[in-house]
Amino acid sequence: MWSIYHNPPPTYRPPCLGLSLPPGLGKRTDSGDSEPMASRMVHKTVGSLELYGFSLAGEETVITVPALNVAFDVGRAPREVVTIDHVCLSHGHMDHAAGIAYYFSQRAFQGISPGCVIVHHRLVQPLQELLQVWGRIEGHVSPGRIVGTDEGQDIAIRRDLVVRPFRVSHGGHALGFSVIEVRKKLKPEYADCSGPQLVALKRAGQTVEYRLELPRVAYCGDSVSGRFLDYDHVRNAEVAIIECTFFDDDHVERARKGLHVHVRELPAILERLRSPHVVIAHITRRTFLRDVRQTLKKLLSKADLERITLLMERPRRTGP
Repeated sequence: MWSIYHNPPPTYRPPCLGLSLPPGLGKRTDSGDSEPMASRMVHKTVGSLELYGFSLAGEETVITVPALNVAFDVGRAPREVVTIDHVCLSHGHMDHAAGIAYYFSQRAFQGISPGCVIVHHRLVQPLQELLQVWGRIEGHVSPGRIVGTDEGQDIAIRRDLVVRPFRVSHGGHALGFSVIEVRKKLKPEYADCSGPQLVALKRAGQTVEYRLELPRVAYCGDSVSGRFLDYDHVRNAEVAIIECTFFDDDHVERARKGLHVHVRELPAILERLRSPHVVIAHITRRTFLRDVRQTLKKLLSKADLERITLLMERPRRTGP
């Protein structure tokens, strides 16, 4: 694992806690009321998790999971991602990675401790060079940490939470990421032991606990289907986030060449995923969501359709 600090981190200050509120910064009006400013991010409750995201193919992809303090890709670094401490960057394409320098800069500007970007190890040096260039432009290099990694290298982001990267099939150096909750459980054979007895067993070198992994969310980034769909921490995640870029019948070859998913592949992908909740991202702007819904209704079983959430489907407005 590779880790680089651009500057010594400044004195720690607690991060902003605004993500627990409705998205948007407040502004004071003449009446003293607070009105939220508009945000392009879409809020979704999926399973037990809240997601804030925006994903249009070729334009921008960024998804935050505030409860886990994790973001997947950074897009153009909207304000909702700035207070997230860990950004899992799937690959270096501009629509996913353009906001890296701004993310670090805004955290420093707001007095938040330096953020951490987790990325394929071969992208560490190019990102470091990018930040140095911005440092020459801005007059200083914003502090931040870049952690290079690869498949099979768990990264602890909390005492009970790890990020597990896995390789996906997209151009360049691309990774997906599972965020896994880790618990220690008492082995059944020791269930009737008292506290002092367990202490004695541990001192004698006995292992009385086992490790339980609960995959909370798996982000597959931009990728065609691959062996990663059979990894337990991917297929059994509470929430799986996958791309489905192309829906037109004449775009099958285009999807193949770009290493993207065409909707025709979706039934086979869903057959391999056991996740109760599957979020579809990275749809193109030219594809209307009503057409997406109609296509999925024709293509998928009722059970699979009930698992699907379209990230960019905003709730319908009611009232004036």
